[in-house]
Amino acid sequence: MHISNEIQRRLICPETNKNLLEHKSKLYNSDNKSIFYPIIDEIPILISNSKSIFSIEDFENKLDTTWELKPNKFYSFIKIFSPSIGLNIKAKKNYQKIVTILPKKSKILIVGGSIPGEGMDVLYDSPFFETIGMDVSYGSHTKIIADGHNIPFEDETFDCVVVQAVLEHVLDPQRCVDEIYRVLKHSGIVYAETPFMQQVHMKQYDFTRFTHLGHRRLFRKFEEIEHAPLMGPGTVLAWSYTHFIKSFSSSKKIVFFLTAFAHLTSFFLKYFDYYLIDKPGSYDAASAFYFLGKKNKKTLKDRDLIKGFKGMK
Repeated sequence: MHISNEIQRRLICPETNKNLLEHKSKLYNSDNKSIFYPIIDEIPILISNSKSIFSIEDFENKLDTTWELKPNKFYSFIKIFSPSIGLNIKAKKNYQKIVTILPKKSKILIVGGSIPGEGMDVLYDSPFFETIGMDVSYGSHTKIIADGHNIPFEDETFDCVVVQAVLEHVLDPQRCVDEIYRVLKHSGIVYAETPFMQQVHMKQYDFTRFTHLGHRRLFRKFEEIEHAPLMGPGTVLAWSYTHFIKSFSSSKKIVFFLTAFAHLTSFFLKYFDYYLIDKPGSYDAASAFYFLGKKNKKTLKDRDLIKGFKGMK
């Protein structure tokens, strides 16, 4: 497996929370040998068939889940030359800050980490951290297949958990955040990027959006270090325009070219976010928010939550 022995020893069964033992390309429940999980291409498949919307068989057969494993080459080629309509202004700075906060030899769990998110390279490239990419899809950085609703690690395993553009794609975001809290060490760091005003993406695996205060309440068990807009109203406008243009057809091929046209004619809108991102209006109309926090024993009360409103008054 592509994880250290120290991390491997802290793996638990997603069905019973018992420790796992490796034997002949399988991980067995230490209390019940009839419960086991395959290891495919050095990646353990720690999915609970009874608790997840995914199944072990999905990954044994290497089916598409949240990502297309073999995307259309022509479409992928065109996308390379199509300008992006989103502008993640703060990710790079935020990840640099995380690096300065974390101690050396930190263990970092990246939920939804099959493919590196924007700005994450500084975590992956550091010789001082062990990064564990966990996802419900195969990818270049997948080290464990597991569902964020049942993170298969013992309590207080990680120094940091990153969840970038994931919580909108899970059925129960609060359960996932509670799991993040559980696997973090005392005073461990959480970093989340989550959309507010974005249209549906990732097809059927898209469920929820959060306002600024709704996002803060999701992480109410954590002490806030920073919490602010990540992508602003300019990006929102470009997204809305693009989806307006796309809505004129249901043909996959036509929609693809309509999307390319929309990107070419609206990508410049994102640059307004450099001016708008920290203004009160962005708290009411952000494309996404980020939360950087520390595990805490004190829970933020709702009366105190609403005092944190930073939008237009």
